Amino acid sequence: MIKKLTTFSKTKTSPTLRIWASHLVSAHLLGPAVLSSLSKRPEDTKTPTHTVTNIISIFIFPPPDPTHYAMADKRKRRRADADSDDESVRLPFKNRLKPDSVILSILETLTEATKSASTSKTLTLSDLNLSSTCREVTDLTLSSVQTEIQTLAISLAKSILAGNGFSFSVPSRAATNQLYVPELDRIVLKDKTSVRPYASVSTVRKTTITARILSLIHQLSLKNIHVTKRDLFYTDVKLFQDQTQSDAVLDDVSCILGCTRSSLNVVAAEKGVVVGRLIFSDNGDMIDCTKMGMGGKAIPPNIDRVGDMSSDALFILLVEKDAAYMRLAEDRFYNRFPCIIVTAKGQPDVATRLFLRKMKMELKLPVLALVDSDPYGLKILSVYGSGSKNMSYDSANLTTPDIKWLGVRPSDLDKYKIPEQCRLPMTEQDIKTGKDLLEEDFVKKNPGWVEELNIMVKSKQKAEIQALSTFGFQYLSEVYLPLKLQQQDWL
Repeated sequence: MIKKLTTFSKTKTSPTLRIWASHLVSAHLLGPAVLSSLSKRPEDTKTPTHTVTNIISIFIFPPPDPTHYAMADKRKRRRADADSDDESVRLPFKNRLKPDSVILSILETLTEATKSASTSKTLTLSDLNLSSTCREVTDLTLSSVQTEIQTLAISLAKSILAGNGFSFSVPSRAATNQLYVPELDRIVLKDKTSVRPYASVSTVRKTTITARILSLIHQLSLKNIHVTKRDLFYTDVKLFQDQTQSDAVLDDVSCILGCTRSSLNVVAAEKGVVVGRLIFSDNGDMIDCTKMGMGGKAIPPNIDRVGDMSSDALFILLVEKDAAYMRLAEDRFYNRFPCIIVTAKGQPDVATRLFLRKMKMELKLPVLALVDSDPYGLKILSVYGSGSKNMSYDSANLTTPDIKWLGVRPSDLDKYKIPEQCRLPMTEQDIKTGKDLLEEDFVKKNPGWVEELNIMVKSKQKAEIQALSTFGFQYLSEVYLPLKLQQQDWL
């Protein structure tokens, strides 16, 4: 029999059958009935090649005896136990998670505490006796903006008629004119101003741009329409040359008129998105953010058209990056733990900062932040919480108080055993930025932040939120965040 099989494997049958025959020779799996069929070459028989192959497969895999099933069940149970052990290795700390009901109870307690604290009066600059005089802007109606511009134009005309030429008195937004107020936990603008005369070679161009921006803003207020900063730039490209110049002067105009930038009817392009347990009206249209799909709802650039906010969420989850936001949105994290998820996809824009503050103040929910474990993640978090130096004149409207740093923190890298290959070495610029942050007053106020930054600077390691994907793409939503919430591990 073996000899005949060996002979068959050398015939000119299909390569696949010859290979099978060779294996069968060594395995002793064929019986006499099949052997006679295989002894004939395919061209000498009317039996199709695929039929011969089927015959081979029948004899290769004969019906098992009754003990086969019992042995298979035992092997299956052993594999299941092994898989369970493997999962605990692949998903570290998952076995520490308590039932969702326990975590929800913790979140409900946090929400109640936040709502209780919100009943107290919010401090303002006027409530404090500061040694330095500070400047803040307010929301103005369109008619008030028109009046301010017309009053300024009349004063300039009088200066020209008096033979003094004309110049703008512009509040200084330099770093030396900034002040961090611990009682308010935000950066404010002091009262120092600089003169921008037209009859000066160094300032004539910037003065001309300022006058042009004021003229455009007056037109917008008369027509009651909104434009983007890009639209504003393209009204006079040759004068502005670069959008950063028109954007900077736009902020100067806000300071000169004493109004918020949104009062000027100039907005930035849509950038931020929101998804989760939130319903609000957008220019009269009701939006349900649980039905916006994975992409969520774009945050309206002009916040004045947003209203009627309602939610059954227990907290707001502020996410730095779009990738982490999409992971949480696709996993419907907001259904497992009722929340509102919002992101500005990196550096926070004005619309997202205004929207976040509006949610916080109206819904009275705690805000938990998820950012990268690097100096820039903490800087982004501080912009939401304490404001940016560039727009410190409007910090009262742009900052969201009491944001809690949930993760990813430098101490989490070792705590959650993030592999070395998922960590990144900090550059010299990263280390310098980290050390500079340690000198900031808003960081010094929070000992937990100081401790985390020191860990980062000493270890010279950083990591992105996506480093958690080393344990599985859904580790962020299934283990890391639930465990953080369970342990109330935020700063």
